[in-house]
Amino acid sequence: MSLNKEQQQQLLALAKSSIEHGLETDLPLPVNLEDFPPELREKRATFVTLEKHHHLRGCIGMLEAVRPLAEDIAENAFAAAFDDPRFPPLNIHELNDLEIHLSILSASEPMSFNSEQDLLSQLKPGIDGLIFQEGQRRGTFLPSVWEQLPEPKQFLRHLKQKAGFSPDYWSNTIQVFRYRVEAIG
Repeated sequence: MSLNKEQQQQLLALAKSSIEHGLETDLPLPVNLEDFPPELREKRATFVTLEKHHHLRGCIGMLEAVRPLAEDIAENAFAAAFDDPRFPPLNIHELNDLEIHLSILSASEPMSFNSEQDLLSQLKPGIDGLIFQEGQRRGTFLPSVWEQLPEPKQFLRHLKQKAGFSPDYWSNTIQVFRYRVEAIG
């Protein structure tokens, strides 16, 4: 499902409003779903990425669709600005330098592979978002991460580390899921 330009702009404005509301109240913007078209009320999984001068400033999201799209954007924008443990909470002086990027995820699909090389050969750089999982450990990279890690082997090694494994880790019980995103902003 692709959103039209007006719907995309509505979501970007919502994300910014939720961050501004958070600066004033320490809470995400409450969303009245009746204010949004049906496409923005469907349950969708999203990530909100904040950048300042083209450097990561926060990124929070959900891998499963558990909330309506508009609500998920408002909640994740607030969380990216104030609750990403890698960064201090956003302050009002940073607001004008903030770039907001939204990623609306497709449902993830399990990948079948018989070796790490087989998995690597199936990856589509710049297109695939990946979830690497084994046991209780899980990590994901959005497709935009391919910009920094364009080689599949490098991408996978860093994703393993994000999930808490060594870059060379491999076992026969690893699960990998692929998803796509509609990128906005």
